[in-house]
Order: sequence, then structure tokens, then C-alpha cells
Amino acid sequence: MQAWAVVENGAPLQKLEWPTPVPSGTQILLDVTHCGVCHSDLHVWEGRYDLGGGRIMNLKDRGVVLPLAMGHEIVGRVAALGPDATGVAVGDTRIVYPWVGCGHCAACMADEDNMCLTPKSIGIFQNGGYATHVLAPHPRHLVDPGNLDPALAATYACSGITVYSAVRKVMPLPPDEPLLLVGAGGLGLSALALLKAMGHRNSIVVDISPEKRTAALAAGAAQVVDGGPEGVVARIMAAAGGPVGAIIDFVNGTASAAASFEALRKGGKLVQVGLFGGELRIPLPIMAMRALTIQGSYVGSVKDLRELVKLAQGGTLPGLPVTEVPMEQADSALMRLRDGHVTGRLVLRAEAA
Repeated sequence: MQAWAVVENGAPLQKLEWPTPVPSGTQILLDVTHCGVCHSDLHVWEGRYDLGGGRIMNLKDRGVVLPLAMGHEIVGRVAALGPDATGVAVGDTRIVYPWVGCGHCAACMADEDNMCLTPKSIGIFQNGGYATHVLAPHPRHLVDPGNLDPALAATYACSGITVYSAVRKVMPLPPDEPLLLVGAGGLGLSALALLKAMGHRNSIVVDISPEKRTAALAAGAAQVVDGGPEGVVARIMAAAGGPVGAIIDFVNGTASAAASFEALRKGGKLVQVGLFGGELRIPLPIMAMRALTIQGSYVGSVKDLRELVKLAQGGTLPGLPVTEVPMEQADSALMRLRDGHVTGRLVLRAEAA
């Protein structure tokens, strides 16, 4: 098999030749046809997260081993089955749920693998979809995309379920109540599509990029707000008609988190999704006096993926902008994302797809 792998953090991806895995037990080997390029890949490529206050989380200390083929938004064709794998056949096209765990704890057995305390996520702790082949640990981690565009379906495995899980944490809301989305990248645009499918009509999007604000309006945002640091809270409140009851921060950096917290109304909820980095200093009496909620949201479960794909197959979920690029261009695609030159999502496409 071929892989476009991180060999050294911060260095260009290298094309490597590895032995093609042979599936055992319940494993399934898939030929990768499509793989999304996700912002989380940049953190893996860099090898660290910014925890704020000068603190850094090094991924090698969390068990990430190089060389590594990244990529966790994967669609592929079943190529071979382990002796205990059932329910799929060679040639089937499937979305691969990547946030797998140990496979035997209570969270994993409840199809909530993303909450496993010993994660084995595909594309992070084991090789992923920046390659010609990938191993899925169990048939329950494979979801049939049906007639969905496979490039779009691939994005559901991370950006899709990340958004779906986050939106569920603030719902139900009256259709015309303001809901603030921070960030109009792939996640923000996915959220707009999902909220439109759910009948919500008053999504307000904040972003520093004029191009991305334009894309958000085209995707159904009721209003957009310039996310520049000077006066952003006042602009948010002007757009919303006052403090906001529900905010989803898809950036979740020091500046965006502080502005989001300040814009919350009494009883409001801030759902933090992004991994930009930094820290949030919270005035503790205000938390109690205003009955505020701050909640993290980490990707989603395989149950979320099944529900989201079913919703998309029903035809009510608009697709987000997807740009396909050849797998051979994995490194340049990652750099485009790093440099902020992507509207919507980039998806790598295998030569034979």
C-alpha cells in the first residue's frame, strides 16, 4: 500500500510504501476512495495543542507515533474481511467511523466509542485515510452512504458528526431564536446546513474573513458579524438584539471563547468545539449569578453518524461546498488548509475512485 505520511512534525508529508494490512478477527480492509482534510489533521501534523498560558500538549506524550498516515474522514470499498467480520461484503462502499476505542469498555459497547478512555482513533493513533488502504476494527464502525456523493459522505465522519453532536447540545430552540455560530469554515457551513434541515431560521455567524462571511450568507445564515477583535461583542449583541442564549464556538481560541462568554445571556449555554488553542478566564461569581453553562463537545458517536447519514439520505440536508483533489496532493491540500485558503471542505480522491 501507499501512504502520504507525517514522518516529522511540521515537515512535508512523505509518500511511503508499506505492506498492505491483512484483516484479522472482526477487522475489515478497505480501499480508500475519499478522505477529507480536517483542521484536526493540522494539529496532528504539528504534533501539539496550545493549552494557553504557555502550556503545550505534545501528542507523542499521548501515544501518537510517527510515521503516521493521517486522515479520519474516510469512504472506501471493502477489499477483504477478517474471519469474524459479518454484515458487509467485498465491494461494498462504506463510510468509516474513525473515533474508535478499546472495543470492550462500557462506552464502546454502547456505541459511544468517542468517550472511551483508551482511544485508538483512526488517523491519529493508527493509520488513516491518507493512504490507499485502511483497516476498520469492526463492521459496526462502517455506515452505508447509499446514494450520497462519497466525497460529501466522507466529511460526515468528522465535521458532520461534530456539528450534529454540538447542535444537539443546544436544541431544541424556537426556530426564530438567535443561535450564534463562531466560525464559517467547514464546520460552520455544515452547521448552517444542518440547522436549515432542522427548521431553524435565525443563525448568526461570526468570522474574521469577509469571504467566509459571504459563504455563510449563501449557506443560509440570517446575519453575519465581523469577528475582528475590536467591538465584536457589541456587534454580536446588535445582530442578535441582545445577549445570546445559545452559542457554538467552532474556533474556540482565546479571543473567540472570551467574546462568546461575554455575549451569553442569563441561562445561556456556550458549546465549545474548536481546537484552535488558548485558555478562557472565567469570573466565577458570574457563572452562578447568571446560571451559565459551558460545555465541551468532542466529535460524535457512531450512533450520531448513522442518524446524520439517514437525515442526509432523506434529502433535507443541503450539501456543503466540497473541493476534491488527488490523493497525491495531500501535502499541498494540508498547506492550503493551514493558510486559510479553503471555503467548505477539501477531500482527497484516490486515483481509481
